[in-house]
Amino acid sequence: MANIIAVITNDGTKVKAGGAPVFVEHNDEAREQVAFLLEKILDASAHNLKNGSIIIVNRQ
Repeated sequence: MANIIAVITNDGTKVKAGGAPVFVEHNDEAREQVAFLLEKILDASAHNLKNGSIIIVNRQ
């Protein structure tokens, strides 16, 4: 089972409020950099949804 622990998106209106923090980055490079850093800091996995959003998941 995996839990979404963060969302990085280019459009905050695409993401419904939930239990994970949402980071809005309009620039592709900045979005990928934030995802990379969160992936390392949280010891989790980043997954690009190819719709302008990247999710960070923690597998338990």
